[in-house]
Amino acid sequence: MFPKPIEKQSQAAQVAYKSLLPVALLFWLAPLLAVALFSVKPDADFTSGNYWGLPSSFEGAANYGQVFFNSDMPRYLLNSFLITVPTVIGAVALSAMTGFALGIYKFRANLWIFFMFVAGNFVPFQILMVPVRDLTLELGLYNTKTGLVLFHVAFQTGFCTLFMRNFIRALPFELIEAARVEGVSEWRIFWYVVLPLMKPALAALSVLIFTFIWNDYFWAVVLTQGIESQPVTAGITSFNAQFRAAYHLMSAGSIVAALPPVAMFFLMQKHFIAGLTLGAVK
Repeated sequence: MFPKPIEKQSQAAQVAYKSLLPVALLFWLAPLLAVALFSVKPDADFTSGNYWGLPSSFEGAANYGQVFFNSDMPRYLLNSFLITVPTVIGAVALSAMTGFALGIYKFRANLWIFFMFVAGNFVPFQILMVPVRDLTLELGLYNTKTGLVLFHVAFQTGFCTLFMRNFIRALPFELIEAARVEGVSEWRIFWYVVLPLMKPALAALSVLIFTFIWNDYFWAVVLTQGIESQPVTAGITSFNAQFRAAYHLMSAGSIVAALPPVAMFFLMQKHFIAGLTLGAVK
């Protein structure tokens, strides 16, 4: 039923696997390598058509220096942090409580409420573009970081609730029953019994949501405009002039914008992997 591990395959299959794996990895990393190459090229290489050749001169220091000191990139990065961090905290906190309620308590509408959370993930976000934009205009939240945070929290809570509910249902229910027998209140059970056991799931979910929100471009363009509230994904396009695109600066800005989620993954790697694999085996 399951594919045979590569270690148990024939010698020819193992050699082919080891030979093709670096090639597949190179194809997968090709876009990132191209962006890294573009980020150290001078502007003259693009005007002369030298897109894929070696740089005529390495201008990495000048390009990255212009990104950091002669542009609004630091402000866009700050906007991204001010949008992403509250969204992660809000979505994870709400989903932890809703996941606890839907995973522990048994009541008639439990499944229907859970279905409502999950169903929102199947709605194409393009359909929501016009009504969400009109709603932010009516509430005075258009082109504000607060409006973008509230929308992301609402939109991500469905997926987070699905993740948390399934994780909580895998916890030993005997611990909660023992706490109830001792007369512990439900809120204290959640805070002192369930929440400490959810640390791997909280870490894994935080990394996922941080990456989702940080890399969001669609809603950043739909709900914000200008340096006051736009995150870095939308702000990178500010390097473009009216009739010309500054690909070397956009590439350098893209590398800079990709560093925070990569750094967070490596910092939380241990907890992230534990959260994804917990419950996979007995």
